[in-house]
Amino acid sequence: MIFKSREKFKNYFLAKIESPNVRWWLSIISFLESSFFPIPPDPFLMASLLRDQRRWLTNSLLVAVTSILGGLFGYFLGLLFFETFGNWIVETYHLQNELIQVTKLFNENAFWALFTAAFTPIPYKIFTITAGLLKVNIFIFIIASVIGRTLRFLFVGLIMKMFGPQISNFVFKYFNWLTFAIGLVIIFYIIIQFI
Repeated sequence: MIFKSREKFKNYFLAKIESPNVRWWLSIISFLESSFFPIPPDPFLMASLLRDQRRWLTNSLLVAVTSILGGLFGYFLGLLFFETFGNWIVETYHLQNELIQVTKLFNENAFWALFTAAFTPIPYKIFTITAGLLKVNIFIFIIASVIGRTLRFLFVGLIMKMFGPQISNFVFKYFNWLTFAIGLVIIFYIIIQFI
């Protein structure tokens, strides 16, 4: 049932990308995805850039900023309303095991956990809500989210600017693997700098 509604949402929003209000729709999707919407904004950003590659920087930054704001919304959902809304999101998407794993990651290193979730295809919403629930330092939350989300969406925008239609099918198909691999490379590089 969730899969069917997910497909309906996806088709609905992809249709909206064709409208003159494309930036509003990108903003809404990226904001909602960071706290409870099940579909990441990347395919919508890519679709918007297939229409107009010249807007790669502004659209990418718009998605990053609204995603960060949505993440803050998720943080406060976890902080103030977990019993009401946060718990509902976890149960709706069957994220109980993920919640336990995310809690362990936060206890080990909150910054790296948040950065990794912000940059890779790991569901960011479970990290934003859990960060609020665990009262993770808000400044760590914001810094990790800003770096991770901005890098992620600038990467998507730059790929679409450079290769556009030629690579869009490949990127759509293997996006999760690509961002995960690049995230690992970045983390590995940063770790080497500190050793």
